[in-house]
Amino acid sequence: MLVAAGVLAGCQTSGETAALPAVSAAFPQSEVEEVLAAGFRRIAERYLEPVTVRDIALEGLKGLASLDPVLSVKSGDGTVGVNLGNNAVTRFKTPDANRVVGWARLVTETVKAGRKLSYDLAKAGEDKIIEAVFDGALGSLDPFSRYAGAEEARKNREKRDGFGGIGILIGVRNGETRVTTVIGETPAARAGIKVGDIISHVGWVPIRGLDEKAVIKQLHGRIGTEIPITVRRHGEERPLAFRMTRSRVVLPTVSARTLRGAVLFKVTGFNQDTAESIARHLKRRRAAHAGPLRGIILDLRGNPGGLLSESIEVADLFLERGQIVSTRGRHRDSVQYYEADSGDISDGLPIVVLIDGKSASATEIVAAALQDRGRAVVVGTTSFGKGTVQTVLGLPNDGEITFTWSRFLAPSGYALHGLGVLPSVCTSGSDKRDAERLVHAALDSPVETAARFDAWRRTPVNDADLHKRQRKICPPQQRRRTVEREVALKIIGDTGIWKQALGLTTEPAVARNPSAAP
Repeated sequence: MLVAAGVLAGCQTSGETAALPAVSAAFPQSEVEEVLAAGFRRIAERYLEPVTVRDIALEGLKGLASLDPVLSVKSGDGTVGVNLGNNAVTRFKTPDANRVVGWARLVTETVKAGRKLSYDLAKAGEDKIIEAVFDGALGSLDPFSRYAGAEEARKNREKRDGFGGIGILIGVRNGETRVTTVIGETPAARAGIKVGDIISHVGWVPIRGLDEKAVIKQLHGRIGTEIPITVRRHGEERPLAFRMTRSRVVLPTVSARTLRGAVLFKVTGFNQDTAESIARHLKRRRAAHAGPLRGIILDLRGNPGGLLSESIEVADLFLERGQIVSTRGRHRDSVQYYEADSGDISDGLPIVVLIDGKSASATEIVAAALQDRGRAVVVGTTSFGKGTVQTVLGLPNDGEITFTWSRFLAPSGYALHGLGVLPSVCTSGSDKRDAERLVHAALDSPVETAARFDAWRRTPVNDADLHKRQRKICPPQQRRRTVEREVALKIIGDTGIWKQALGLTTEPAVARNPSAAP
């Protein structure tokens, strides 16, 4: 049972002079308590490292300071006290460390008491209260754990899984909505909508003057529903009317072009369509190219990641067999092993993967898998080193919490988190003129290069100091230069060089030079 040890009245502390709003009926305590309890339970059960409900709730209480900066929380001697400036709001005896309902109730009772003294806390709605608590709780765990309210959660799902729409991107300027992109194989593309078209009506409603968010809301809708669009097009005297049926639209993450006989893929993220898009583009490029292709370049520079499942599918496109990645965490369901199915869609074409200091998460899974399996040469700088898995769990308020629950392990066994992927050919600080020199620098010292990889793969998961030292071998940088592409083309242009570069990472350093082992 939750027992208040004392509540002291006090003056307002947020600089407000207006009377506090009437809040007795405005705060849905039981609903908020239900949401907090669901989140607290799941975090305590599944987070990567052991954490008690007590710790989660106390950090959540501290998060309320984002609503009223003078709010402070103190705990000790079996009680929790909350102050607003010099005024005590309340003090409660604490439940057992992992009593979920007790801690959720303590937080909501604290909010209820605080709203009688704090104008800022009183005027905050249910959503803001929940957001502040989860931001405090999750923000104390790691940079990748976070909360999203119902609207933000919906947008996140659209990014991951797609949404009902017609397949265009828009820009609004001076009150006019202009089509900036038409996504291929969507209702808009099939209907004949063109870049530059100015949308005047969605349905039969004029949209001039609406902001981008409002227009997008009009365009999106349930899959299978019809939507009339009216546009003005340069060179056409009269408006053009289109009637389309909304379908599932997944934003494109892949573009492709053929360069000196190699297919260059630029992959900006990993959503539900990424692997299929790569396969589709490769098939088309092969059909259009006169003669056999020379190789494939996967440009993953600046790619922050995305869906774990999709990164596995992308790696699997080019692997005949073997492990792609494994995940390890505290919860039994977080221990997973992912293996490649037979079938390399490229039929063994040489592959080079480009990475940089902004390549993270799902991107690092692809790079490490293709490197460790001896399928691709990795070129660029050390990657970001975001090697943890986040699980997304829904809440009763239609929001969602995303928190870390396991680590990625590369096929060779090293943990990616804090370390990243080491390229075979390092381009840190280099420009286009260095391409040939960079390739030869890696190939001319195979024993040293292989020894570095062996030491890299032996790095303990929790040795942060060693992580920093190792990452200085090829410092992570954000790269937008062409030198990585030139290095890739040089490697792909000579099968012997490509095979030699592959050997730098696939043969253990101790086999080449026993004295090189760390």
